[in-house]
Amino acid sequence: MAQFDVYANPSSQSKAHYPYLVDIQSAVLTELTTRIIIPLGRLSAFGNGAMKGLTPQVSFKGEELLLLTPQLASIPVKHLKDPVGTLAHFRDQIVSALDLAITGI
Repeated sequence: MAQFDVYANPSSQSKAHYPYLVDIQSAVLTELTTRIIIPLGRLSAFGNGAMKGLTPQVSFKGEELLLLTPQLASIPVKHLKDPVGTLAHFRDQIVSALDLAITGI
């Protein structure tokens, strides 16, 4: 598992609005049985509006999505199957969103 890998949401209840999960956990924490994730939500499901800095808009697999930083969570690693892509190229925006959520700056 690599930091910023994207996985299909395994939840049948939430995947319609949150189709993907981004693994943001550092690769040095491989012994944990959970991974820290941020869901990616369909822009259309959230009124087509991003919260500046906190929920950056990203393009993934031809779809416009929001990184829903306020919904940061952990998930058992066994639920994350094969990655379907990466958002490593959005690293700066992801880290900035986390900084804003945690420090307010």
